[in-house]
Amino acid sequence: MAKITYIAHDGSERTVDVKPGLSVMEGAVKNNVPGIDADCGGACACATCHVYVQEPWLDKVGKPSAMEESMLDFAEGVEPNSRLSCQIKVSDALDGLVVKTPESQH
Repeated sequence: MAKITYIAHDGSERTVDVKPGLSVMEGAVKNNVPGIDADCGGACACATCHVYVQEPWLDKVGKPSAMEESMLDFAEGVEPNSRLSCQIKVSDALDGLVVKTPESQH
């Protein structure tokens, strides 16, 4: 299990165990983390699982695909560290990952 910390726009934090192979979005949904709605269920067809990946983790999560970049065009408040959490697969290497949800999703 990897520990993933989700930080809401107000600074409140929630750390949950997420099974490797699941996405960061699935970990949030299964643990009722607020701010990640995942309307499309992880199909990269909406932007309701938009998160900001904290700086030390950017290289480990990798770059967004072209399809993900297209979907991020529909998200509010996109920053260079924006990702769709449905596209980040959890592995042991992501143990300790920290993501923040945008204010527009709360």
